[in-house]
Amino acid sequence: MKLAIGAGIGFFIAVVGLKNSGIVVANQANIIALGNLTGAVPLLALIGIAITLILYVRKIPAAVFVGLIITSIIGVIFTLLGFGANTPTLMPAVPHQVVSVDFDYSLVGGFLSGFGELFSSQVINIIMVIFSFLLVNFFDATGTLVGLGNQAGFSKDENGELEGIDKAFIGDSVGGLIGTVLGSSPVTAYVESATGIGLGGRTGLTAIFTGIFFLIAMFFAPAILSLFTSPVTTSCLVVVGILMMAQLKDIDWSNLVTISSTFATILMMVLTSSITLGIAFGFVTYAVTSIASGKAKELHWSVWILAIIFVFYLFFGL
Repeated sequence: MKLAIGAGIGFFIAVVGLKNSGIVVANQANIIALGNLTGAVPLLALIGIAITLILYVRKIPAAVFVGLIITSIIGVIFTLLGFGANTPTLMPAVPHQVVSVDFDYSLVGGFLSGFGELFSSQVINIIMVIFSFLLVNFFDATGTLVGLGNQAGFSKDENGELEGIDKAFIGDSVGGLIGTVLGSSPVTAYVESATGIGLGGRTGLTAIFTGIFFLIAMFFAPAILSLFTSPVTTSCLVVVGILMMAQLKDIDWSNLVTISSTFATILMMVLTSSITLGIAFGFVTYAVTSIASGKAKELHWSVWILAIIFVFYLFFGL
């Protein structure tokens, strides 16, 4: 399950990148289908993927970052030549404003107002909402941390658990609380960290410098957003997805219980666009196939508890 979650995240972020750049599109008959590759946005994304893969295979230092820069420059040239005029918001462009200090300071006030309304609601509804968000956030964070930890090659204890993951959970929960108070999007472990791991990031120092550069980037948001659009960043997501898929090599492909739960985890994670739902289907499948194979007694009691919780979550949404 741990390896399946990591590989599933890789497939998931790759599909997100392909969808955002129009390489694959929604289709009523087949769910998804191939987009119009002659369009400026998907064509630029494909060029970016090819460039980044070539750089990575050639073992060029910082291949993903260099691929981003080259793809962005090509995208700006496309825009200047008028190629992609029908999708101007998705194509890279020369920024009209480089530095910005226009920040919204009303977020904290909005939080305080919403906090007051929260306590005026029915207590039972609040508890159910909190529990639902807890479940989703916990398993999203678990799947992400386990997948990224395996990709980073972190050492494991005698039980096969990632050492120090408890500290990561504490950091994730504290960040989520602080981010909510400040009115930002969720401050949590995110699958795009796989890009940094793919470039060699392994320690907390990577996160510190990422935070520092994010602070600096706030003042250059107009330029960054105009240069690094969806088709430019697609190459990062696809290449990192390829790297995370390599975890499947350690799965026991002769065991049908393992194969079926791995299949369910990856497939549903991609089709539902949810790490939590992928884990849920994987756990339920693992429990059912273990019973069928006569190995139910070998499972830890926690597996059964999780399987029951996930069944209620899938069918009743808690």
